[in-house]
Amino acid sequence: MEKLSYTEAKKELTAIVTAIETGELDVDALTEKVKRASELILFCREKLTHTDQELQKILDDIA
Repeated sequence: MEKLSYTEAKKELTAIVTAIETGELDVDALTEKVKRASELILFCREKLTHTDQELQKILDDIA
C-alpha cells in the first residue's frame, strides 16, 4: 500500500462504496471489499494526518 497515492486510494474506496450501494457485490465478495475499504480508510486517514502535520510545520516556520 506504500506505493498507493491518496487519490488512487480514494478512487478505489469510492468504487467499493458504489458497488456496495448498488448491490453489485455478491455475499462472497462483500467481506473482502469491506476489509479492503477499511484498509483504504486507514491509509487515507494517516495520509491526511501526515499532510496536516507537514503543513502546520511549514506554516509555523514562516510565522
